[in-house]
Amino acid sequence: MSFQSAEILETVKMVSDQHFDVRTLTIGMDLHDCISSDIKTLNQKIYDKITRTAEHLVPTAQDLSAKYGVPIVNQRISVTPIAQIAAATGAGSYVSIAQTLDKAAKAIGISFIGGFATLAQKGLTPSGRVLIESLPEAMAETDIVCASVNIGSTRAGINMDAVKLMGETLKRTAERTPEGFGCAKIVVFCNAVNDNPFMAGAFHGAGEGAAMLNVGVSGPGVVQAALADCAGADLGEIAEIVKKTAFKITRVGELIGREAAKRLNIPFGILDLSLAPTPAVGDSVARILEAMGLTVCGTHGTTAALALLNDAVKKGGMMASGAVGGLSGAFIPISEDEGMIAAAQQGVLTLDKLEAMTAVCSVGLDMIAVPGHTSAATLAGIIADEAAIGMINGKTTAVRIIPVTGKDVGESVSFGGLLGYAPIMPVKHGSCEVFVNRGGRIPAPVQALKN
Repeated sequence: MSFQSAEILETVKMVSDQHFDVRTLTIGMDLHDCISSDIKTLNQKIYDKITRTAEHLVPTAQDLSAKYGVPIVNQRISVTPIAQIAAATGAGSYVSIAQTLDKAAKAIGISFIGGFATLAQKGLTPSGRVLIESLPEAMAETDIVCASVNIGSTRAGINMDAVKLMGETLKRTAERTPEGFGCAKIVVFCNAVNDNPFMAGAFHGAGEGAAMLNVGVSGPGVVQAALADCAGADLGEIAEIVKKTAFKITRVGELIGREAAKRLNIPFGILDLSLAPTPAVGDSVARILEAMGLTVCGTHGTTAALALLNDAVKKGGMMASGAVGGLSGAFIPISEDEGMIAAAQQGVLTLDKLEAMTAVCSVGLDMIAVPGHTSAATLAGIIADEAAIGMINGKTTAVRIIPVTGKDVGESVSFGGLLGYAPIMPVKHGSCEVFVNRGGRIPAPVQALKN
């Protein structure tokens, strides 16, 4: 890839003034060769493989950050879903495996490790059930392990037994961890992808290589700055501005990702161009939508503006790289976006509006804090609603929701760092308990039969 001096100067400005960064270098790692019927042997093999394969990840990121002057904020690992790897042990708990992942990740100095996961869209295996039942203790006993459960897909429908179990599990996890923080490390998916580099939902899926380097770039501040002088532009022109900006962001991520892969001797996988915000002022997806002409994110027109943004980001990224993958688009995590926090505090951005927005954005209901007394059935209903959007529309959706023990609407909770803080949002009155308790599987929609 060749760069002109003007592009380099633009990149310097993006970093210094507009919060641009490479959000993560994530090594996806296959653990099938670690399988053992003895859980102690399995744990040792997992530890050895992670520390051996990724030992140079952090130094490589630091070197490249210094070389190009672009912050590389996180270095992460995703592994094969642990429910697949641990099944042969016959163990009744996988907490020790979560602790091994935590220990190995800390030994090499990475930010997070994902893949404490199971795929349950059509049914729960005994191993998958053990993993889900291990989640409350696993999240309480580890610091940087992230978990995910895929409970539905366009092809399979929605596994309501798994949905109900996840509602109960999130409730128990919230009660076991301070201010429900353990729930911030758990994602419930529909149509989960195999190559996602972003936490908390990253895992190394079927069909991936032995190891792959996946890159996640982010730049809400860059897009917002590009729209600062668009007062006379129509929406088609705004889409072009976003496309061109996404192109520039992707070019930088592609350069760094491919060089990192070469240095690590790991094949380059995908580049995920997702506008992932932070709590910092000037690094907000909500403020981009407001720059298009909304007085506040969440008002009428927000879903349409987000649809424009998400599509333009993907088009620009695809022009700049032949390896765009993962989720790629715009994230809307409440606690991690300064503008969305403000809109939620005003009562304009509600859970209902967020659900509508997830039909057109990258993922789903993300980092949403709700009252601690929210029932397990209500949590399951929220998960089911979001999964239905993903299933019918053939897209990835997810729920990362945190019932904050001891807190109610009108209060807030702080998670710190990139996870930010969030107002406690109200949930609906009424109950879906009878519906959730029916169990079974919501059948796949007719569009699943595409062959």
